[in-house]
Amino acid sequence: MEFVFENQYDQEAMTAMARGLRKTVRAKHSRRSHIFGWIVTVLALLLVFWSGENGFGFQLSLRSVFMLIIVAVLVAVLLWEDAINGYVARKRVLPGTQKANVTFREDGFTSETEVGSTAFRYDKIAALAENDHYFIFIYSASHAQIYDKRRMSGGTPDEFRAFIKRMTEKQFIKI
Repeated sequence: MEFVFENQYDQEAMTAMARGLRKTVRAKHSRRSHIFGWIVTVLALLLVFWSGENGFGFQLSLRSVFMLIIVAVLVAVLLWEDAINGYVARKRVLPGTQKANVTFREDGFTSETEVGSTAFRYDKIAALAENDHYFIFIYSASHAQIYDKRRMSGGTPDEFRAFIKRMTEKQFIKI
């Protein structure tokens, strides 16, 4: 059996890949970072509304404006972390590798880009994830590949999922 994917590493794909990494191999670290970030946010808001002389109350000052800007930036990063990480990763993609045709076979899979061709083995995959549009193969905390379900041929997403489960002996994590 042979499955073929046409991949386009655009912002949507890179955001999904960042989310896949965050929800699998980076899950523990990400959870700690989010807890710390929200604690800092709450403490910063308390500082904005705390006045030493009067207790709680809001006074417009340079300090409070500065703290509110910091809180807004921190909340934006916490809420759009995957999109930000995807944007940074997309900027680091080598020229000529934004599009790839990937062919999956029993003995491994091959990715062909404008730059060249690379062969991969199934035993190097650390984790598998998927969402509504993509299959995500995670290799390490900083390396993953993504495959668009809407641009596949050679079978259905269910057939591909069963094939990869058999080849890797791993389960897909729904993200």
